[in-house]
Amino acid sequence: MQIEQQVRGEAYRLGQGQHKIKCPSCSPSRKNKTDRTLSLKIEQDKILFQCWHCNQQGIVPLAERVEKINRVEKMSVAKKIDKTSLTEAALAWLKSRGISAETAEKANLQSSSTWFQSIGHETPSIVFPYQNHEGQEYAQKIRSIDGKAFSCNGSPQSLFNLRNVQRDDDLIICEGEMDALAFMETGYESVVSIPSGAVMKVVDGNIDPKEDNKFKYLWDAKKKIDAARRIIIAMDADPAGQATAEEIARRIGKDRCFKIDYPEDCKDCNDVLLKHGKDKVDDVVVGAKPWPVAGLYDAEHFYDQIDDIYEKGMGRGESTGYDNVDDLYTVVTGQLTVVTGHPSSGKSEFIDQIMVNMAQEKRWKFAICSFENEPRLHIAKLISKYIRKPFFEGAMDRITPDELRKGKEFVQSHFSFLYQADGSMSSVDSIIERLKVAVMRHGVRGAIVDPYNYIQRDANISETEWISNMLTRLRVFAQAHGIHLWFVAHPQKMMRDQSGKVPAPKGYDISGSAAWFAKADVGLTVHRPDPAHSRVSEIHIWKCRFSWVGKQGDTELEFDVPTSTYRKHIPDPILDAPVPYSEVDDDDWPL
Repeated sequence: MQIEQQVRGEAYRLGQGQHKIKCPSCSPSRKNKTDRTLSLKIEQDKILFQCWHCNQQGIVPLAERVEKINRVEKMSVAKKIDKTSLTEAALAWLKSRGISAETAEKANLQSSSTWFQSIGHETPSIVFPYQNHEGQEYAQKIRSIDGKAFSCNGSPQSLFNLRNVQRDDDLIICEGEMDALAFMETGYESVVSIPSGAVMKVVDGNIDPKEDNKFKYLWDAKKKIDAARRIIIAMDADPAGQATAEEIARRIGKDRCFKIDYPEDCKDCNDVLLKHGKDKVDDVVVGAKPWPVAGLYDAEHFYDQIDDIYEKGMGRGESTGYDNVDDLYTVVTGQLTVVTGHPSSGKSEFIDQIMVNMAQEKRWKFAICSFENEPRLHIAKLISKYIRKPFFEGAMDRITPDELRKGKEFVQSHFSFLYQADGSMSSVDSIIERLKVAVMRHGVRGAIVDPYNYIQRDANISETEWISNMLTRLRVFAQAHGIHLWFVAHPQKMMRDQSGKVPAPKGYDISGSAAWFAKADVGLTVHRPDPAHSRVSEIHIWKCRFSWVGKQGDTELEFDVPTSTYRKHIPDPILDAPVPYSEVDDDDWPL
């Protein structure tokens, strides 16, 4: 078949991983021939493919193993420039910045004569090489010796000086090449600098989610980062530098990271070297403090945060997208929300709706570990919520092909899926490991585990103890990586009350352990009091650890079945009259 021949050839070109290409079967006959509708999952010995337009799918065996292709190796290769060993003028300039010839040689710096657009002429310059994991130079940053002009040859997208990083050593990550050289001059080998400098836009002390893609260099260096003893983050002391440091720590895991404090008269390490000498640089590194996650710290460690809330107050978490829900519940990174509700109550649909709202309004990214929803149907639901039209044919006009394309782009940009394709149960360890990858690689800020009874339990301890340990580990992970975690758990079977209705379950009604109440930062129930005759859903907040996040109480939303969306419920004496209504079960969607 043509499609099998095509994907087999693409496998050896693209390497292992997930890719999208034009479909050789349907693209030639379509109006938009450039759309990449054929999804490939390339493994060592086979390719799984599916076209989202013509629905062709299958598995192609491979005669030869396909290896992973390092992303850095696929970057744009720099054009060849004339370089020489460092000239006397270059060495003199470096010496004026406190950098010796020995350190410059270790970093493989070279000289060149470069034309700089900012100054409009050619001038002697220093070349900072960027290399991939194989030690191949693929790009350079160039700085003039006279004045302060900068240029790039190629596109630096990896960490500078990564080749000198040693296993089981402290890894120092700083903002610029000159800071890396300053640490190296003091005697530290495992020092790198980030390729693009600090983020440009800071919002309330954090990076703008639009800047998420700038941190892909962390994923490329994952093996080196994982092999380091400690991660010491040494960004500049300005707001952009500190916001960048916070995001790097979040992606790596704050429990592994340490932060440094520069002297008040210094903004970076090169400043410290020039003004105070090597001993002071060494003092700065030795005095690195654990990143605030958990443990014992001096009160002074939190004084900046105290000053911030003194000036601004505690504020609120991020909006759910509904004013009436925000009065009770907002979303805060580093916290755990336990979600419950009777079967078919719409609890998973509600969390999906919050994620779609936040992806649209705040550009958050999410990781989804949903054991009861296979990815294709889950993606269809997310697209339906985003477009606010039915995915499947019915009484209402369904999503058009163009809207489907936009919906897929939206989901691709904001959602990752933890999917157990072989049907086996996931362990807590495997979920945490995959969430770590999602944070580092994609910058996710929220994640959902739905539901807990699909997770493999340790048979050596009681269910109560296991649930408590599991929630503790996941809550610590959320704090260390700065994500909000929603955890869905089913309640035990409940008896009807005197009116014949089943009451809304709360934390102590969840099966297995009282830890569901104790360990949650927020407890949330989605409840349909009259599913046979009303689309009204009640949102109950039965626990809120911090008053600035929300409060206990309940409110109402209305669920629209065709579009799979929630909207604020406004009581109406006519519309709220009893009408036939089919109960929606997540497992039976679409109807």
